[in-house]
Amino acid sequence: MDWDKLRIFHAVADAGSLTHAGDKLNLSQSAVSRQVRALEESLNATLFHRHARGLILTEQGELLFDATSAMTKRLDTASARIRDSEEEVFGDLRVTTTTGFGTLWLAPRLPKLYEKYPDLRVDLMLEEKVLDLPMREADVAIRMKEPSQADLIRKRLMSVRMRAYATPKYLEGHPFPQGPEDLVDHRLICQNTDSAQVGASASLVQELMAYSVKSTLTVNNYFGVLQGVLHDLGIGILPDYVTQDFPDLIRVMPEIESSEVPVFLAYPEELRQSKRIAAFRDFVQDEIIAYRKQLREQEKI
Repeated sequence: MDWDKLRIFHAVADAGSLTHAGDKLNLSQSAVSRQVRALEESLNATLFHRHARGLILTEQGELLFDATSAMTKRLDTASARIRDSEEEVFGDLRVTTTTGFGTLWLAPRLPKLYEKYPDLRVDLMLEEKVLDLPMREADVAIRMKEPSQADLIRKRLMSVRMRAYATPKYLEGHPFPQGPEDLVDHRLICQNTDSAQVGASASLVQELMAYSVKSTLTVNNYFGVLQGVLHDLGIGILPDYVTQDFPDLIRVMPEIESSEVPVFLAYPEELRQSKRIAAFRDFVQDEIIAYRKQLREQEKI
């Protein structure tokens, strides 16, 4: 099968338009149309439904697009491995993690990574969806559970627990809560239990809600929860790692915490030799070591 025709077909399917695909490939619309038609003739199949609003893949077109997508991702992997220098770290690195961990822990530490590797281009993808690393939806992931996909190198980084925090200013104007039964006198700030999150967090929030909490603020990510807490709105349920960057937060109801949530770093086996992956992995591990050291020092105080 002619790779040039497949490449053009993939661009058309991705763009949904002959014109947009032509612009991307620096080809005229008529040249793109001829190549697609020739591919359809060679396969004896119709790949697109054509209508005034653009192009829609047929069932046969969907099958072919799945194949060309997989090929493209494999080529991207090969290209990345070829570009990896033996002595330098540069180029694109796609990192996926949760919105909470990405905004509250990882992103504030990235200046240290860029200071060491200024030519690195990080694409930080923050979402609760688990991206497919073997299919090259991302290069490396930090996940709140052990990855189940095959052909992944994985390393446990640390453990996280969800705990209750408030600001000194908030607590000055409200009775200090001794236990969950005192939440009736406070506003609880937490993630909505219907939003995507680790089960340990949702379970803790459901448990606390059973104590007849009168006022709540629910958000679909921990960044929003933290903002509510920092603006003295109430008691927030947050991952314990936030105390590293917000040491003024006071933990309340110390007996209240979620079960342990493991944090894993993972990347595809085929990127084992990638200098970019190694640089990012070592950077995260160094930051975890510093985080643990700070926790030990705080416990001594």
